[in-house]
Order: sequence, then structure tokens, then C-alpha cells
Amino acid sequence: MTRIGVGRWRARRALRSARLLDEVVDTQLPLLAAFGEERRRRSADYLAELVKLAQDYRYFAHGWIDAKELDRRGQEAIVQLSRLREDPTARLIND
Repeated sequence: MTRIGVGRWRARRALRSARLLDEVVDTQLPLLAAFGEERRRRSADYLAELVKLAQDYRYFAHGWIDAKELDRRGQEAIVQLSRLREDPTARLIND
């Protein structure tokens, strides 16, 4: 594969990843209406992180950020998602 071919392949893969994240968000978003206010807020924050990550994949696919920056943003998203899941003050008794 040529250098250009590798770049196009990575761009297509990044766009596929972005679409997958979009599908996850689109599937989960309607479920938020059934949650209580606090759980809805936490879930919305979690989904917002996924939306941001999908956008970062698109930025990479368009060449606006490089692979190193995409990796940094991905690691940052993982840390933030972990914080949202592990925050004891955000947990509900009925979860």
C-alpha cells in the first residue's frame, strides 16, 4: 500500500469509527427520557463524550488533526468516561 493509500485507509477507518459512535449515541439517546433527572444528566454527559470523540475521528479523517492528537483526545475521552462511571457522588441508589 502506498503512503497515500494508507492515509485514505486510515481516513475511511476513522469515518467508520465515527459512524459507529454516532449509532451508539442515536440508539441510547431516546432511552434518556425514561430516566430520572440525575441519571439523565449523567447519561447525557457520557453520550456527549462519545459525540466529541466521533467528531475527533472526523477531524482526523479530514486531516485537521494528526494520529498523535487523535490518540491524545481518545485517551482523554477514556479518562473522562471512566470518571463519569466511577464518580460515587453521581451514583443513584436505584441504578
